[in-house]
Amino acid sequence: MPAKKVCIVGSGNWGSAIAKIIGHNVKASNRFNPVVNMWVYEEIIDGRKLTDIINTEHENVKYLPGHKLPRNVVAVPDVAEAVKGATILVFVIPHQFISKLCDQIKPHITEGTIGISLVKGIDEGPDGLKLISDIIREKLEIEVSVLMGANIASEVAEEKFCETTVGSKNAASGVIFKELFQTPNFRITVIKECDTVELCGALKNIVAVGAGFCDGLGFGDNTKAAVIRLGLMEMVAFAKMFCTGEVNSSTFLESCGVADLVTTCYGGRNRKVAEAFAKTNKSITELEAEMLNGQKLQGPQTSAEVYKILLKKGLVNNFPLFVAVYQICFEGKEVKEFITCLQNHPEHM
Repeated sequence: MPAKKVCIVGSGNWGSAIAKIIGHNVKASNRFNPVVNMWVYEEIIDGRKLTDIINTEHENVKYLPGHKLPRNVVAVPDVAEAVKGATILVFVIPHQFISKLCDQIKPHITEGTIGISLVKGIDEGPDGLKLISDIIREKLEIEVSVLMGANIASEVAEEKFCETTVGSKNAASGVIFKELFQTPNFRITVIKECDTVELCGALKNIVAVGAGFCDGLGFGDNTKAAVIRLGLMEMVAFAKMFCTGEVNSSTFLESCGVADLVTTCYGGRNRKVAEAFAKTNKSITELEAEMLNGQKLQGPQTSAEVYKILLKKGLVNNFPLFVAVYQICFEGKEVKEFITCLQNHPEHM
């Protein structure tokens, strides 16, 4: 059987961190082709193309500075060229770009290709919730698994111990992805329940924005604990309402669930930017440019998608924490009103 060729679609901080793992792992296994293409959105950094910098200095100096990438990871600026011949596609880009990229990739798909989404977000479909893995699955007509967990990119790149969850309905694909991603300090648990795994990865970013608001307003760990608990309850309720398959409560005990929620509410960039938002008069867009090198924050965008779904279904009042984050980010609601939301949450009535 020919070796499986891997292409990473995306090269931000998380995409570059995962490229470091994949690049090392493919060299250690006969299952994979030793060369990994990584699609890079071309940018000019100090007069040089980012792809040239990555391919000569083996470092993504903009999004993951200070961490060397394996030499077998090759930056490619054309996504169609990057995916040619690939039989494993690893998607790790902001969720709002996935549909357009899939349209560009579709004519170049190799028969038998499988995909895995590390994309944290959701979309609104004609019938309500649309998962990012569903968009990839439908547009590319391939099997798609998901990977979500308590995985802050910089810590993964520094090889600090962490866990993650792969949701794969195909056991054979689960084995492949475990071999592709697992290291002594990046431990993989494979489960069959894909939809809940993916939804956890998206919704926890909304809760983390709320945690950041509380930090920016000067509230303490007790308040943040309440945000985490109430946020988790809304995550579980949302999953039970909108997931098409069975929702197993034990999934929330995996790394993709409560662990990811806790780490994001204390150390993630959604929390950090939301804290700065609460302390300043700057917009989310301004803070993204200053704090994330222009990368897009997923929590506010996901709250907007969730709000549209809840509004369509007449369920806005059922998810006050999710809705408050949306209203503060996009409708001009005062940040201090987030505490009022907690005080009057239906859980306390």
